[in-house]
Parts: sequence; C-alpha cells; structure tokens
Amino acid sequence: QVQLVDSGGDLVQPGGSLRLSCAASGSAFSIYHMDWYRQAPGKQRELVALITSGGSTNYADSVKGRFTISRDNAESTVYLQMNSLKPEDTAVYYCYAALSVGGYWGQGTQVTVSS
Repeated sequence: QVQLVDSGGDLVQPGGSLRLSCAASGSAFSIYHMDWYRQAPGKQRELVALITSGGSTNYADSVKGRFTISRDNAESTVYLQMNSLKPEDTAVYYCYAALSVGGYWGQGTQVTVSS
C-alpha cells in the first residue's frame, strides 16, 4: 500500500510565492516520475510540471519561468516552488506518482491567489 500526502496550499496575494510538498510512503517501490496537476473550478485537470527519475523536468507553458519542480529521492518527496503567482493559478493542486507498483494520486491541496 502506497500513500501520497500533498500539502502547502494556502491563500496568497498576486505576486507571492508558495511551496507545495508531496511525500510518498508505504511499500517498497521505485519511482518512475512524479508530477503536479491542477484543477480549477469548471475546468479539466491539467499537468503543471513533472520530474523523471533521472531528474528531467517539463512544465506547462503557463508556468514556465515561475514554477520549479524538484525531488528529494531519499525522502521520496517532490516539491513545487511557485513564484510570481497569478489569480489564474488558483486551483486544487494534486500530486501524482508513477511508481513500479502503480499510479497514485494525492488528496489535493488548495491554492488561492487573490488580493
């Protein structure tokens, strides 16, 4: 059994920063890649960023230059540093992990960007 716990969401003013965390725990596994998705009200869930086991990263065009994804392999944790936040970044952010034992989602963490 694997658990993903994501955290770090909050209310922040435009231009502010937040760091999201996602920790994987449970049975022994290998990590293929870990991703961050987001879903705004009335919209489809979209991929924001991903990081592979080798450390390669990819970002949605809307967040390039503002968001940074990183990993702590020893702790099986992925982070999303979000800078220069905009109101359109408001969404529930979900962590997803592609593991050797299957794919798993975190429970989601709310990010609200508003003055």
